[in-house]
Amino acid sequence: MRLVRGPAHAIAGPNPWSPEALVQCTGRSMTPRRRALVRNAALTLVLVLLATGCNALADPRAPQSTVFPKSDWAALIYDLYNKVFIMAVLVFVGVEGALLLFIIRYRRTDENRLPSQTHGNTRLEILWTILPALVLFVIAIPSIQVIFASEEVPPNVSAMYVRVIGHQWWWEFQYPELGISTANELHVPAGQTVRFDLQSADVIHSFWFPFMGGKVDVVPMRVNHMWYTPDASAASASPYLSQCVEFCGTEHAMMRNRLFVDTPEQFNAWAALQRQDAQVPQGDDVQRGAGLLLGGQCRNCHTIKGTTAIGVIGPNLTHVGSRSTIVSGTLDTNVDNLAKWIHDPQSVKPGAKMPTLGFSEADARSMAVYLMTLK
Repeated sequence: MRLVRGPAHAIAGPNPWSPEALVQCTGRSMTPRRRALVRNAALTLVLVLLATGCNALADPRAPQSTVFPKSDWAALIYDLYNKVFIMAVLVFVGVEGALLLFIIRYRRTDENRLPSQTHGNTRLEILWTILPALVLFVIAIPSIQVIFASEEVPPNVSAMYVRVIGHQWWWEFQYPELGISTANELHVPAGQTVRFDLQSADVIHSFWFPFMGGKVDVVPMRVNHMWYTPDASAASASPYLSQCVEFCGTEHAMMRNRLFVDTPEQFNAWAALQRQDAQVPQGDDVQRGAGLLLGGQCRNCHTIKGTTAIGVIGPNLTHVGSRSTIVSGTLDTNVDNLAKWIHDPQSVKPGAKMPTLGFSEADARSMAVYLMTLK
């Protein structure tokens, strides 16, 4: 038998790289209707992207963005992001530019003649080994600098100290120097450095306010550290949102927290209020609710300063009525939501550690009315 060599299209059919095939593939032969559909689809995509971007710019706090730094630590990370992004753009432009150059410069112009072939080039191989190493080296230097800066002792010796404790599934914030303990809502003064010690009461969590800096894991049997100084411009009545970013169990997604950056005057007023004992219940319904809460099992898990409730398992309720949310940011703070949570916590947050204690709806509402007076 004798094999006969011939053109590729003699065996495989029409040549897919022929000018006719290329014209068809690139869409030059598309009908006006098809071109209009492609144009409208591209325009719609651009408008959607612009609308999304405008929404982020209009209310950048909502998406927990990292590109609107509000502290010195966040600014370090943002600057590093810009440097890496610029380097990535330069690499992209270089690689894609070279690719386009080679496509145009060495395109096949003669169907019967192949371009010259290059099999191995020592200089070129050394070059494309050294260049990526240099790029990684340039990126590594500022990255290591930012890591070391975040691990150092806060530069401000008068930094305020906050102990953060992660629980399943809520955050505890203690201010040992101020004698304050609260839950799920962190208050810090603008312009003052805050130092955090991060601990866990059970499993691994991760603490992160994107506008303020990077995330740090909260690990059992270990104390991790972080610090930042909120900008003066960060002070706002609206909170900065966050949530646990390390899967920690059933209600991981509902382990939310809020950061309020106050002016120094606002923070001092808040701290003075938090140091006070709970208000004495006034009125029949409030006193009834206080009796139910302080006379039952609730006092074994929760603390209410100035009362017989001295538990440490659950959140401190001394000033729970002054918080904007309850159940780790799940519900707004009001009588109806508190009553619903007390009556049947598992319907609000399945898997929550708070047990269903069998309170009637009327009893739960009386307790909620009392808790709302704790401001």
